[in-house]
Amino acid sequence: MTHDTQQNQTSGLAMSNGSELTLETIIYLAFGIFMLLLGALLFWINTGALPYNKDSTYGLLLVIVSYQVIMLGKTPLGEFRRSWLLMIIGICTAIIGTVACLVPGLLSGVVTILISGIMIIGGVTLLLQLVFDKEKARRWIAVPGILQQLTVACVFVYLMEIIVGVITLFPTLTTTPLTAVLCIIFGISLFYLAWCIQKVAITYPQNATPVPESTGTADAKSGNLLLREVSISTSTMFLLLMAIINILMGFLLVPTAVLRIIPLSTDSQFGLLLVIMTLQIMVLGETPVGVRNRTWLLIIAGLFFAGFGMVSCFIPGLLSGIIVPLLGIWNLIAGGYGLVTLLLPIVQGIRHPPAEPNPLPSFIIIILSGVFIMTIMFGVNLLFHGFLPELIIPGIVLVLGFLLAGLAFFQTIEPAEE
Repeated sequence: MTHDTQQNQTSGLAMSNGSELTLETIIYLAFGIFMLLLGALLFWINTGALPYNKDSTYGLLLVIVSYQVIMLGKTPLGEFRRSWLLMIIGICTAIIGTVACLVPGLLSGVVTILISGIMIIGGVTLLLQLVFDKEKARRWIAVPGILQQLTVACVFVYLMEIIVGVITLFPTLTTTPLTAVLCIIFGISLFYLAWCIQKVAITYPQNATPVPESTGTADAKSGNLLLREVSISTSTMFLLLMAIINILMGFLLVPTAVLRIIPLSTDSQFGLLLVIMTLQIMVLGETPVGVRNRTWLLIIAGLFFAGFGMVSCFIPGLLSGIIVPLLGIWNLIAGGYGLVTLLLPIVQGIRHPPAEPNPLPSFIIIILSGVFIMTIMFGVNLLFHGFLPELIIPGIVLVLGFLLAGLAFFQTIEPAEE
């Protein structure tokens, strides 16, 4: 639930001047952590030593897949241009995943079918594309070195994706311990693929994305609005997704946390928020204390904390004593730091007027101030449970969501105005 005051000016630099890690590499590392942790925990789940929230697990995975679709244009049918239609599909699946995380049992069948379908259809389609596309395996395998390894890694990941998708749809086909082993193997293969993609990006910098762009049905100037290529930046898209998830959470908190007529998985709620925040750090370099270069240290720290969020979604109650204060401190620091860095130059400008006016419009300053104040209030409530009336919490989350949506809107129209 954070946003950096200097995002407009510096988030693009964080994408290009940090480590050489590509966005695709980071996404596959996140998938790898997910599968490794799930596989390891399934052994304890099988013995009954740990509870298991299957809906939240599948919901979180669907949200991460949605981020991959929105940020990279990668779908089960291959890679496409980031059109408005693709963005809408990604946002809808993210909403379904969020609801599955927060409300156990409500969308059990839906998320199971979606996740298994994405894995099976995606694995088969991508494997066939890899084999028959002249620009992929046939060309890569002829070049000794990293391209041959990339081919092997892709084949292995796609096969594991199909297998895990089948046992997700038909869990009686295998035992839980065997499923755990397959998840661990899948996780390792995803790490290997991430390493290969990163190595290719370094070896062939002119073609950092190893899979060529799809010959989509529309280009950036297509007459069909839904098929037009989206010109929204990655940081703004992240902001919009965070706004949508906050608004959705705000509405869901009324019947779940306040009226208590629908069950709420608070562990999954906080776990999901932590995963999204760490993805924001790893992809954009946006930390609670400003935008930083995406160094390996930052990525490793992001994966570490993302793991905490994932486990919180898998196993209800296991990490509640860690996740809640961690999110509270995170939001307090982010909101406090953002508010100080936003308002301090304004106060100094009043005392000592600068030669040039503040580049931020007044309405952006008001929106950002609101975002940081709401973030601080949310953090305080997490650290001091009951400090604020229960009915106010959904309001805070809703207001924060709408403020973030407004900020995303102004960031979207700003280039056009220039």
